[in-house]
Amino acid sequence: MKKYNYLRLSKTKKLRISHNLSKNKVYVIFLPGFMSDIDGKKPLSFKNYAIKNKLGFLAVEYSGHGKSSGIFTKGNISEWSNDVKKSIEKIVKKKNFILIGSSMGAWIALNQFRYFKKQIIGFIGIGSAPEFLDRLMWKKFPKKIKKEIIEKGVSIIKHGDSKFKKKQYEYPITHQLVKDGRKNKVFTKKIKIKIKVTMFHGQNDEVVPVSFSRKVLSIFPKAKKKLLVIRKGDHSLSQKKNLKKMIKELKLIVSEI
Repeated sequence: MKKYNYLRLSKTKKLRISHNLSKNKVYVIFLPGFMSDIDGKKPLSFKNYAIKNKLGFLAVEYSGHGKSSGIFTKGNISEWSNDVKKSIEKIVKKKNFILIGSSMGAWIALNQFRYFKKQIIGFIGIGSAPEFLDRLMWKKFPKKIKKEIIEKGVSIIKHGDSKFKKKQYEYPITHQLVKDGRKNKVFTKKIKIKIKVTMFHGQNDEVVPVSFSRKVLSIFPKAKKKLLVIRKGDHSLSQKKNLKKMIKELKLIVSEI
């Protein structure tokens, strides 16, 4: 079985996807984080669960991420949200689905409610980071970094420059990315649908505060919602025991369909 496929959205754009096509009326959709891909343990676990339970599955690698086409520094929240929208339209079509968003993926997931409100039947967030570009990066950047981003258009954020990092990573942050992030505010919105919304957040998350998951829950006034803070958990929550907890929660959502 081929692990990955490519979905061509235009003459110049193709996205790497992982999917399980199903005639079942329900799909599970996984959306990865900032500068992440779909090679990790989380998408694989959710895909295996979907296959075993005869559900559809889709994981999308945004343009400029992983092995998808495009240049990362030219992308932004609007473009990546549109990548997902088009992928859902082509693969999932009119079927119902459960969204799972990891870190920035939760932000991209929240943007999908604009288009697929009637099809979304559940939402799981993992270390959710909506609006992180302004709230966790820009507002905490020293003047020197802000000046470089404004004047040069980009700055490579390394370990020690920002709280939104891990030691082994470098983040190229562009001015257009930050500005576009401000156009994609979600915390001021209300999504009034009665679905299950569950946030997982690591107690020791060094990247995104638990308060972000609480803010996400406040967007859904009519949902059956819960926050599960994982004791000693990190930002990724990719350990086997944590993945089991997420699968258990996914089962609960599926069982109520």
